[in-house]
Amino acid sequence: MRLYFKYLLILFKSQMQYRASFWLLTIGQFFIPFSMFAGLYFLFERFGQIKGWDFFEVALCFAVIHMAFAISECFARGFDAFSSLVAGGDFDRLLVRPRSTIIQVLGSKFEFTRFGRMLQSVIVLVWSLRHLSIDWSVMKAITLILMIVSGVFIFTGIFMLAATMCFWTIQGLEVANIFTDGGREMAQYPLSIYPKWVTRFFTFVIPFGSVNYLPLLYILGKSGGNAFLYMLAPIAGIAFILPCFLIWQIGVRHYRSTGS
Repeated sequence: MRLYFKYLLILFKSQMQYRASFWLLTIGQFFIPFSMFAGLYFLFERFGQIKGWDFFEVALCFAVIHMAFAISECFARGFDAFSSLVAGGDFDRLLVRPRSTIIQVLGSKFEFTRFGRMLQSVIVLVWSLRHLSIDWSVMKAITLILMIVSGVFIFTGIFMLAATMCFWTIQGLEVANIFTDGGREMAQYPLSIYPKWVTRFFTFVIPFGSVNYLPLLYILGKSGGNAFLYMLAPIAGIAFILPCFLIWQIGVRHYRSTGS
């Protein structure tokens, strides 16, 4: 991990060479989710609630998923831009270095301007928590943190799976955005508002339900008698990274240089 933090420091210094550009991009990232949140606000202003969920409950869901996405985009951007390494033959250099390819790809690119997007999510998170009557405990606070961590692992895993496809396709596939950008848009609402097949797919295949729905029921006191299982739900999202690691290793073993 020392190598990873050296990558982090070097790329941060390089981006800060153009400070005006950095801060303008960060401010721009702060306002990007604003239109989505404004749409959420006006939706509830018109209808009041959606299937038993009020505005601040959904705002909490919105904040958690957008914060997780922003953190993942910042620190796992190397996988999102991985196709350029394969297409240019630069991945060959990573293979001959005596360090993990995962750490090297992670360290190849960081998007620190995503902190602007994360800041807006923090503001929405604090605002929603102040308006919700939650009977807080240590376990509920830990569950809330695990929800964000779980989301980071899920989005990072999806970025990794999309990068793995580049070993066979060379170029990145836009279909992956269905599960990254599309997953973020879908998961900013509780899964219970969607059809059952959608809820099941995003609970048992790509476990967004472990980020924005099941543990949210526990925090809001809506879990009934299965509070312990709902509290542990974020662990499923964290565990999602394990099969992604395995698939990545399979892709590395099947990699054939582009010959550039």
